[in-house]
Amino acid sequence: MTDRLRVDDRFTIEMTPPTAERVGELAREGFRSIVNLRTPGEKDEVLSPTKEGEVARSHGLAYLSIPVSPQDMNEAIAERFDREVAGLPGPVAIHCASGRRAGLFTFMHVAHIEGLSGDTAAAKAEAMGFQFGTPEMRALFTRYVDGGTTQGGAP
Repeated sequence: MTDRLRVDDRFTIEMTPPTAERVGELAREGFRSIVNLRTPGEKDEVLSPTKEGEVARSHGLAYLSIPVSPQDMNEAIAERFDREVAGLPGPVAIHCASGRRAGLFTFMHVAHIEGLSGDTAAAKAEAMGFQFGTPEMRALFTRYVDGGTTQGGAP
């Protein structure tokens, strides 16, 4: 994976948490929203979610924090992600610590928008460079895409 994975015109996955300077760069690049999936106090925290939100808003960006640890990823979080991300102005930069959580939830969301099956969406994500990391993560992905629903969210 590189430092960034552009999923489509609306969503880009950042592979590292942004610094205050990077938040400003994202605004200058034309992003209109940032989604942070890190939990408060997570290892190697660059900015706390609260501080990151303040910095984002100072640059005119919408900011959403959905704290989820790698151990707590589940369908309920995916449903919340679908619902809340759908209302954000795009383009949207989404991050966690390494891009894995951000990629998982973003690709699930996009799969619903595009009407893809779990296996087709997983293959598309992998072809774009996303790595699931574990069989359990891939199983969560395909299970949710095949059975979950989004609340709106067209790009």
